[in-house]
Amino acid sequence: MTIETIEQLEAIYGRYDTIGEASTVKVVDRLIPSYRAYIEASPFVALATIGPEGLDCSPRGDERGFVRIADDTTLMMPDRRGNNRVDSLRNIVRDPRVALLFLIPGSGTTFRVNGRAHISAEPALLASFAVDGKAPRSVIVIAIEEMYFQCARAIVRSELWNPKHFVNAASLPTPGAVLAELSEQRVGGPDYDKAWPARAAASLW
Repeated sequence: MTIETIEQLEAIYGRYDTIGEASTVKVVDRLIPSYRAYIEASPFVALATIGPEGLDCSPRGDERGFVRIADDTTLMMPDRRGNNRVDSLRNIVRDPRVALLFLIPGSGTTFRVNGRAHISAEPALLASFAVDGKAPRSVIVIAIEEMYFQCARAIVRSELWNPKHFVNAASLPTPGAVLAELSEQRVGGPDYDKAWPARAAASLW
């Protein structure tokens, strides 16, 4: 059976107004000290955006606390070097709605932020995010609309931080192998994989 209405969904999960207080009282529209701690401890965020072509979810990572708390309702995130597709940025320019999921290595708690964003290329702001003398080309400025922590069940079930369950990278196709397969050997291959560590080290920021 395909669920096609809210009524059908609520018949399985219950109405929103019947869920426990712990699931609703945690939702706020401005930062509290505890929520500041989660953001400041996180080195990784998944950024979800939406645009005319559809949805996008982009990994964002840097040193802990790389998402800057500008004030109680505003976050700032530098757009570091990547593949230059700028899918997330294209979406934000056309539709400001964003969602962020913060992960904290070793912690089962994740942290979610929903809001609206714009992109700034203000020189002084870019310079304030410079690392090793390299400033980002833009900064994503997020106006918080709601935020809350997520319980640890998904992290516990997946054993995400358990080294015993880490996947051996050698068992997976390399990026070079995937590119070679998709391009009929025009790009990628062993030389791509061999050169990647040095190329990445030189272009992290």
